[in-house]
Amino acid sequence: MKSAEIRKQFIDFFKSKQHTIVASAPMVMKNDPTLMFVNAGMNQFKEVFLGHGKAISSRVADSQKCLRVSGKHNDLEEVGHDTYHHTMFEMLGNWSFGDYFKKEAIEWAWELLTDQLKLDKDRLYVTVFEGDKKDGTKKDDEAYGYWNKLIPDDRILNGNKKDNFWEMGETGPCGPCSEIHIDLRSDAERAKTSGVELVNMDHPQVVEVWNLVFIQYNRKASGELELLPNKHIDTGMGFERLTMAIQGVTSNYDTDIFQPLIQQVAQMSGYKYGLDEEKDIAMRVISDHLRAIAFAIADGQLPSNTGAGYVIRRILRRAVRYGYSFLGFKEAFIYQLLPILVKEMGGFFPELIKQQQLIEKVMMEEENSFLKTLSTGIQRLDKIINEISKKGYKVVNGKEAFELYDTFGFPFDLTELILKEKDLSVSKKEFDEEMQAQRDRSKNAAHSKTDDWIVLSEDDIEEFIGYEHLTAKVHITKYRKIISKKNTFYQLVFNLTPFYAEAGGQAGDTGYIENKFGKTSIIDTKKENNLYIHICKELPKNMEAGFTAVVNTKKRKNTTNNHTATHLMHKALRDILGTHVEQKGSLVNADYLRFDFSHFQKMEKEEIDAVEALVNAAIQSNNLAQIDNQVPIEEAQDKGAMMLFGEKYGDLVRVVKFGDSVELCGGTHVEATGQIALFKIIHEGAIAAGIRRIEAYTGEKARHYLNDQLETVESIKSMLKNQKDIVKGVQNIIEDQKKLQKEVDQLLREKSENEKKDLLNAIEEKGEIHFLGKVVDLDAGSIKNLAFQLTKQFPDLVLALASRQNGKASLTIALGTEAIEKTKLKAGDMIRAAAKEIQGGGGGQAHFATAGGKNPDGVEKAIVIVANML
Repeated sequence: MKSAEIRKQFIDFFKSKQHTIVASAPMVMKNDPTLMFVNAGMNQFKEVFLGHGKAISSRVADSQKCLRVSGKHNDLEEVGHDTYHHTMFEMLGNWSFGDYFKKEAIEWAWELLTDQLKLDKDRLYVTVFEGDKKDGTKKDDEAYGYWNKLIPDDRILNGNKKDNFWEMGETGPCGPCSEIHIDLRSDAERAKTSGVELVNMDHPQVVEVWNLVFIQYNRKASGELELLPNKHIDTGMGFERLTMAIQGVTSNYDTDIFQPLIQQVAQMSGYKYGLDEEKDIAMRVISDHLRAIAFAIADGQLPSNTGAGYVIRRILRRAVRYGYSFLGFKEAFIYQLLPILVKEMGGFFPELIKQQQLIEKVMMEEENSFLKTLSTGIQRLDKIINEISKKGYKVVNGKEAFELYDTFGFPFDLTELILKEKDLSVSKKEFDEEMQAQRDRSKNAAHSKTDDWIVLSEDDIEEFIGYEHLTAKVHITKYRKIISKKNTFYQLVFNLTPFYAEAGGQAGDTGYIENKFGKTSIIDTKKENNLYIHICKELPKNMEAGFTAVVNTKKRKNTTNNHTATHLMHKALRDILGTHVEQKGSLVNADYLRFDFSHFQKMEKEEIDAVEALVNAAIQSNNLAQIDNQVPIEEAQDKGAMMLFGEKYGDLVRVVKFGDSVELCGGTHVEATGQIALFKIIHEGAIAAGIRRIEAYTGEKARHYLNDQLETVESIKSMLKNQKDIVKGVQNIIEDQKKLQKEVDQLLREKSENEKKDLLNAIEEKGEIHFLGKVVDLDAGSIKNLAFQLTKQFPDLVLALASRQNGKASLTIALGTEAIEKTKLKAGDMIRAAAKEIQGGGGGQAHFATAGGKNPDGVEKAIVIVANML
């Protein structure tokens, strides 16, 4: 059975059990500060489990894209080395929100696996939670009873808290679980050793296939468990492992999910898969990582140097490194595999087809960039090797290896590999110590403690009324304390709120709440699992009293202007540049707007001017806002509403229309475009391959910007004695400046040549070498040129030249190649001693070093110090 058929059979089975089938959420998490990526099928339903949102249906099933490369779920280093770990994987799952519970979950899982998918019942084992004394929980006899009707007692195993009690995090919904394991070993091996002994023992062919989680508790910050009012089912089955079991192979990588990619890598590299373990690992790593990178970019996450973007960049670089080190790929190659991935998975995940061109462009540029980094790192490593070889050492300091990794992005295992080829090694212990020190610094900087919510009054779901109201009568329903290393904050939740929470690129509202007991500033508003959280530095007095909530009106107005202008600009960009333009990110606050979009070349000035003109024309048209808050998604699509990849939309969406601009958006907007007044682009540039960024001002900020520009022009005009053509006037000045600079450079060269003649006469012998020490009246560039000329002309020369310029001192020391060999001195070491005489410091290499100081009277003494070293 093909993998696509297996996925379809799972979906169809649960559709027959009255489950609503939903699309996979984007792999990149948004509006959840606790996660970068979806790492489990339940992530998109987290707000339902927490009671902050309503489920689309009481029964749901899907195939969810997941990524496990950070936090406690970090499988990166195992990927490629074993048969079943992956970065990106699909999680097949079915959920019940207060509907069915253990009986149905267990019976349906067994029915699907054994009756529908025809897995051998005799190869299956199940686990049940054995209980935990510390938590005061007992064995899950209920689950055991249902399993015992389906499977013999000797294949129902007890599992401990680590394996059979699922928790969302340190706090939150949790519960016991039952795992279904399959034994894929040969009959001969099974006869020797029972599968009972190998369940949850990390055996590559006795693996967990499906986990049925019975969510019935809530874990409080104190560690205490409390029963939930509604019980839920959350199951997750690894699609890749299931396919392995059904297709009768012993590795996920031998399934038709990975083999087309692996065979293409083999063909491109010229190596056959299955003959060499190191090369096989490399092929598996590349095929796995390609999937993670492609889906992340398709879902809107570009590689970068921070956060989730850095994780994606790290995955891509790991794949490049394996191709470089083990398969001989010295040029970009991973992007060439994308058509195969699109062919195999684009049918179920259409975002791959839609974003194929962008994914290829981004991957190719990232590959080329890292290959340059590898080249730089190898050059640096060659220098390290040469230095330790001269000293007769065999081991490279781990700190230097860490610097290569941290500064140049050069992988440690590649350092190890290169050193091994030269019969050298590196201290792994020292490297690990440096790595741990960095992690500790990062952990300490980011560490914070979150207290339990203190509930003041029960409330179903907080209502946002900020589209229509900027003030409201509210009361606090719950609050909690957040303690970080630097500050203590409080998070407040209201029964309803006029404060817009940061989302969709729009900044959260600020303002205050007040009553007769005092006023409390709200410094930010965020959304966490569908909960509107108002952040303040101190708690209000009399928490249970009513409050008037007031949004900062000016800030909201300016933010709203910028958000609507973003929509108008998006439409204008598509009109001017083409319909390939799609939003890839945005930031909208009270000061300015920032908009990232797909486009493969620099915008011409004429194009920028045309976009500005279209946006300002739309502003002057004073188009009224047409906003529909509850539109069926299909109807919104029929209206031509722009939908953004990487966003998760429900069945009902909010459609925002201004003239010809139609988008799905939850942000705040002007009542009519005339309110924006003015739009001005201040910057356009590239941020990644195929991604451009525009920054712009609106309203008063745009007017001030233009006035500043006009004032600058008037100032220049005044300096040019009010010339009519000020551009020509400035060009004439620049040309005159170039001519004068040429004359100055010529004079300096002549002066330097004259000085060189005097210096040649000042060279003296000191034993086996020559020495030149003198104070000269030259600039730093001329001194450097002379130093290189003279040490090249006289390889046994030690040179020390000093000068006084603008009340400061400078010192230059240079050694010819023979002088270094004969004296065993280094310019960098010499300069540090001599610079003390000019009250300064400096450094350099063995052959050349410079220093600056604030004591020009000490230059002669500095030269004497150098002479005495000889």
